[in-house]
Amino acid sequence: MKTEKNRNAQKKSDGRKGRRFGKIAAAVVAVSSISAGIFGLMAEITTEAGLSGVEKIPTSYHVPAATAIPEVQTAEDMAKNNRESGDAAENKSGGTDREAGDNGSDETAGEKNYHVSMSSLNTGTPTSIDLTMEEAAALGMKYLQDIMGFDEEGVNVYMSYNSGTETFPRAFWDGDVRFGEEVLTDDDTWNFFIDAVTGELFMLSCTETLDVDVPLGYDSSLENNYGVYADAAKALAERCNLVGGPVREVKYGSQGYGSNNPDITMEVYGENGQMALLSFSRYNQRFLGLITDTSRVITDRAMEDLMKESEEATDWQTETLEDGSVIQWR
Repeated sequence: MKTEKNRNAQKKSDGRKGRRFGKIAAAVVAVSSISAGIFGLMAEITTEAGLSGVEKIPTSYHVPAATAIPEVQTAEDMAKNNRESGDAAENKSGGTDREAGDNGSDETAGEKNYHVSMSSLNTGTPTSIDLTMEEAAALGMKYLQDIMGFDEEGVNVYMSYNSGTETFPRAFWDGDVRFGEEVLTDDDTWNFFIDAVTGELFMLSCTETLDVDVPLGYDSSLENNYGVYADAAKALAERCNLVGGPVREVKYGSQGYGSNNPDITMEVYGENGQMALLSFSRYNQRFLGLITDTSRVITDRAMEDLMKESEEATDWQTETLEDGSVIQWR
């Protein structure tokens, strides 16, 4: 049985795992554990899909696509608007990837202008059923606007495509939003992560680097005094329909930090059983990101399958004791 001291120590340890919001982490960090922190859940997915040694598997749609967030247009609508801007139709790849380093194209989401190009680290090639780079970028930028209030102009959106990984067997587009060709340590950066076929949202994030030094350690008082974050999470989840309807309850999740900004993650449960993870800055209460219920379910099921395969593949060891009894272990 864990003591209160042990539980607190575990929470401190869990909260420090996988805290960089600008990128999806590159190695598994307690993928199936909610308390490991908001980005521990997506940790196996490679940075910009460019790391070697990651086994990819075919896309498999085990989970039905969730209803789109009300204010977000469909991919078809986005593509139509982009074509009307004059550049999108000319630059559309028709389901094939553009070469890394391509100059990209200028697009719009609402009234905001941005520049789209394929990341130089991208190694994936979308299929004929996947959204094009421009369509995926348009949806991702609209999610950032409607949910995170992103309203900057003239940004660069660097896109990466991945056909799926062992712990996330679903094709996805990953968009990295920057103000320049390089991300400086004092820059805010944004990221979106969506289904490559349907455009369904999996994750949004923002890395905010503070211009002041603040404590990054675990704050035990927030375990029972997190009302301001719970209220904010509930209001945002219901406004943007993040759990498919009314919120049933909000629970404390974990603590950690990204860059020099301490954060706290709330677990938001809908009346229909869906759950989303929403993270906020502990310094200024700014909303920093979310992971949707669908992405959590995809990862949990994939991890369960991997664990089952591992158990089935492990040979039993047998030993006969002096009293004649036989024991077995893996």
